Amino acid sequence: MTTTDKPGEGGATPGAAAAQDVAELAPDRAADTGTKRQFISWLTLALMTTASVASLRPSPSMALYGLAAVFLYLLPAVVFLLPTALVGAELASGWTGGIYRWVSEALGKPLGFVAVWCQFAMTIAYYPSLLAYVASTFAYVVHPSLAEDGLYVAIVIVVIYWTGVWVTSRGTKTVAGLSSLGLVIGTLVPGVVLVALGIVFLGEGNASEAPMSADHWLPPWTGLASLVLIVNNFLSYAGMEMNGVHVSSLRHPRAEYPRSIFLATGLVLLIFILPALAISWVMPASELSLTAGLMQAFQAFFDHFHVGWMTKVVGIMLVLAALGGMLTWLAGPAKGLVTLARQEGYLPPFLQKFNRHGVPLNIMVAQGVVTTLIGVLYAFSDDVSSAYWMFSVITVQIYLIAYLLMFVAVVRLRATQPHVRRGFVVPAVTLVAGVGFVASACALGIGFVPPDQFGNAPLWRYLLIVGGGLLALGVVAPAAFLKYRRPEWIHPDHQRAHPTD
Repeated sequence: MTTTDKPGEGGATPGAAAAQDVAELAPDRAADTGTKRQFISWLTLALMTTASVASLRPSPSMALYGLAAVFLYLLPAVVFLLPTALVGAELASGWTGGIYRWVSEALGKPLGFVAVWCQFAMTIAYYPSLLAYVASTFAYVVHPSLAEDGLYVAIVIVVIYWTGVWVTSRGTKTVAGLSSLGLVIGTLVPGVVLVALGIVFLGEGNASEAPMSADHWLPPWTGLASLVLIVNNFLSYAGMEMNGVHVSSLRHPRAEYPRSIFLATGLVLLIFILPALAISWVMPASELSLTAGLMQAFQAFFDHFHVGWMTKVVGIMLVLAALGGMLTWLAGPAKGLVTLARQEGYLPPFLQKFNRHGVPLNIMVAQGVVTTLIGVLYAFSDDVSSAYWMFSVITVQIYLIAYLLMFVAVVRLRATQPHVRRGFVVPAVTLVAGVGFVASACALGIGFVPPDQFGNAPLWRYLLIVGGGLLALGVVAPAAFLKYRRPEWIHPDHQRAHPTD
């Protein structure tokens, strides 16, 4: 198994990684093939992990806090990033099959399905928010005023998503290499350029738009709303646990894996924090867009240094990297869910079909209908940033359900299956998993509080969209599939494995 990417980013998408995990649902047949075991160094694993998580997309939301962004990145890193990485390593090194098998072994198959479903369903809300970012970024190549035009954003979301479905349905492999290039083209190069411009900008004696004094390292407290944007960081760190599958490739995993994770965490924090600070140096928080903030900062810096034409170049780089990643992994979450559904009968046969290219086109179309409806909502939004934030929160909340189940599973499996050999064992597993569980539960709850930047929009609308999205996609949908599941939905190739169904 290899590291994966967040759709459109250099990070690990929970859904795409789940697709690979679910594809390994025959763990008992994973026998020794006789091939020579390949080892990697802990440093290599650290760099792989960094590449799978780091991204520039969340930078504008944290730039709103200025120097306090450091704290707001460090806190979830300690209470969420590290626990998920450590817990994921123990589970992946003890049980193949990914989160479905982990949760199923510990809590039963229905909850295992819920975990996998949530990893798929989060992409329904994730792609509209990703493509809203793409639309706002591309606006700086065409006309910056379009970045906050809801109709323009809606059109871009619908057109690009369905174009991506069409390309993916052809089974094309031409975009396979774009994902790895995304880290360099869409993250490292623009990130280094942004930070370098910021340092030179301050070095010239220009004042930072955000206070950089020591008394501003904590965010101003105005109630829960002042901390809500921290929830987005949970999605930024999501997928870290998937790299736990590589723990068996280390020569001394008990000593080397923690070393690798701590180094990767440090590198990820640098990639997240420094660009966020650079944006805060040049952009006033009151003018910062959550979707176009990255391009706003580049334009401000390039205009200051009289190379404004570079804004379009960077915009194209970011858009191409995002689209390349999206195309590479568009079918991944759906394919993983369909593979599981065929074996266990969780979805109707119509949604289990693959086309002649091996792509689960029917469920992708069904997913696309919902994604389109969400995207169209942007056309009726007066504030693209607020709409982007709400769909980002729904994405995080749905995915956090899977994490909550994972943290419970590792403690349960330690008690019920202590004989299973793990390549890595989490020290003080109850404490580590408990911290991750509480942090995830708090993030899920805080997501229902609109941020200060939400403006004067009515609270009921925010709660209706966020709460309704979580309830419909994360609770009602999987419950309905489980309730109406039929034995005949199991694919004929797997019927004999379920003689009692």
